Amino acid sequence: MADHDEEETHHHQRPPYIPKETALQALNTIIQLHFEKTLEKKRAIDNQKKKLHKLFTLFFIFLSLVFASLSQPSTRLQCRHCWAPICFLSFSHLFFYISVAQTLRCVNGFKYQRRCHKLTLGLATEKLRFVKTVAASAVGEEEISAAAAAGDLEVAYQEPSESYLGKFKRNWALYFGFLILLYVFFVSFSVVVLCF
Repeated sequence: MADHDEEETHHHQRPPYIPKETALQALNTIIQLHFEKTLEKKRAIDNQKKKLHKLFTLFFIFLSLVFASLSQPSTRLQCRHCWAPICFLSFSHLFFYISVAQTLRCVNGFKYQRRCHKLTLGLATEKLRFVKTVAASAVGEEEISAAAAAGDLEVAYQEPSESYLGKFKRNWALYFGFLILLYVFFVSFSVVVLCF
């Protein structure tokens, strides 16, 4: 009975055997996956920025058409009749700024995810270097397996520090504040242009 307990204890203390090629292949797969995810998030950010640029362009074309049609000398409105175009412009501005805010939120989300994949990619690359260094200096497979087990080959998904998340929250608050100020400015500008 004592021999069985001693054998079981010895069995649990021995590190698991992981062949060198398996460890290298697993780490290379993780690196490839996170590299592709990083590129995918970069493309998603670029697409959102293109969407944002297109949104700005269409909105300013819309504004120029509305102001051009309302500022014609023959159709000059009296201030008491301007409430309809002012409300129309205010709601169009509001819709535009909500769209911009949502797009910026998506961009920030993709940037955060991209940063997570970059951190995980860095950790996996570090562990791959460790395994290659151990494999180069090791004499036998047992030594490689023990060093690999000691190095803990598991690569967990990494997330940035709280300060990085705080940076995104500050940027979001700045963007949102800027959009509110711009909304107030454009509504007051519309009133001034249409009434005076």
